[in-house]
Amino acid sequence: MTLEKMIKREQIAGMNIHYLFYSLEYFLDAQAAGIRTIEFWPGTPHFFLSYLEYSDCKRVRKLLNDRDLTLRVITPENCTYQYQFAAQEKEQFEKSLGYFKKAMDAGEELGAEIMAINSGWGYWNEEREEAWKRSREMLSMLAEYAKERGIRLAMESLRPQESNLATTVQDVKRMLDEVNHPNLKAMIDTTAMGVAGETIDQWFDVLGEDIIHMHFIDGNPYGHLIWGDGTHDLEEFLRALKRLNYMGYLGQEITEFDYFNNPAAADLRNIKAYEPYII
Repeated sequence: MTLEKMIKREQIAGMNIHYLFYSLEYFLDAQAAGIRTIEFWPGTPHFFLSYLEYSDCKRVRKLLNDRDLTLRVITPENCTYQYQFAAQEKEQFEKSLGYFKKAMDAGEELGAEIMAINSGWGYWNEEREEAWKRSREMLSMLAEYAKERGIRLAMESLRPQESNLATTVQDVKRMLDEVNHPNLKAMIDTTAMGVAGETIDQWFDVLGEDIIHMHFIDGNPYGHLIWGDGTHDLEEFLRALKRLNYMGYLGQEITEFDYFNNPAAADLRNIKAYEPYII
């Protein structure tokens, strides 16, 4: 049985986060399995990024060019590290703002079109609206800076265990409406979407063309799994994207520690799941 071709290879964006224990060169070499586009996680040891400085982008660009790879999305660490979008204390807020600006500076040098973001989170023991105001303020400033850098911000929802702010499609819409900036758009994370009991169609019904990026992974619905290891239906999801005329990138945000020992083997299995549908 021949399956319908529904996706361009360039749309599938390989990520390096599960290559944490391997070199950047090893990750990039492994993408020869069938990836042409990169969503870059600028975290150590692959890339140093702080609110003050970042690694040599010329070196990274050469590594990409030597392998005929194109970096299109940058996703600064914002869950594990100390930087986040609704940072509570004044010093943390200012340094987080600087960090995300530096990420855009690096992204511009590396050729990124999009920076993936979220709402951040507030203290569990404070009023949600106070944290929401900080997030809105941060994202408003970052959206204006993104405009200067020729980058669009793509905001995803988070799971309730990660945030008390934007955890649903309606939360994301509210933030986009309140910031009201052309450089702040939306993205779907299929894990957070699944945990919320939402569907791809619901997201497009609410946000439509404002959806410019996706973290497109399998899940149970929890977990950021390679395709085939969860319960999502890849063919069904791809049919929805084709029906909705989505032509953006599909970031392979694989974060489960089970893959960290042999990430190249995981990526190979992942791309094989896609192959029957690639145009």
